Amino acid sequence: MTDRTLMRLYAGSAAALVAVLLGGLLFLVLTGRAEDRFAACRESAVAGGATIGGPFTLVDQTGRTVTDAEVLAAPSLVYFGYTFCPDVCPMDMARNVAAADLLGGRGLKTTPVFISVDPGRDTPARLADWAEFLGGGVVALTGTEAQVGEAVRAYRAFAKVHEDTGDGLYVVDHSTFTYLTLPGHGFVEVFRREATPEGMADAVACFIGAS
Repeated sequence: MTDRTLMRLYAGSAAALVAVLLGGLLFLVLTGRAEDRFAACRESAVAGGATIGGPFTLVDQTGRTVTDAEVLAAPSLVYFGYTFCPDVCPMDMARNVAAADLLGGRGLKTTPVFISVDPGRDTPARLADWAEFLGGGVVALTGTEAQVGEAVRAYRAFAKVHEDTGDGLYVVDHSTFTYLTLPGHGFVEVFRREATPEGMADAVACFIGAS
């Protein structure tokens, strides 16, 4: 067998191997899409799964200790913030409540959930006032630093409390994503600040319909 024949044989074998690998990759991609029942609803690059979200134990605005299983019993829009936040948190939560109201008009129940990343100041009593101000059946949660930290890590959120200068008006840096969770599926989608109430309502309705 000549060197040229060997080279052709190796080239042919390599091409066949690449074809098999590409075919396998295409199969996995198509299979993944076929198995993703929410593919038609999802707009973010973050796929649903067990890597985001998880169990937590916190305290609601009534002072009752609750778990994720109790709080997220219906489709929920979960947001991490704090009540002393000057503008971002109220605007984002107002949008989430508006989206939930739009969904309610379609006969779809959705719970806006607010998890405080400032447990030092956000007591249940303060959260009760905050939830009443927001309306829309908001569930507001706080807890110990450890409990809040566990929830933040579970959702891969971010929170950093700045040093208190003595006036009690310190700020807290935090992520501003809203996480959509569905019973039986957990986390399925994330919404950014640019999302509108109407866009969120349409997306959530799609997810609920596909569930």
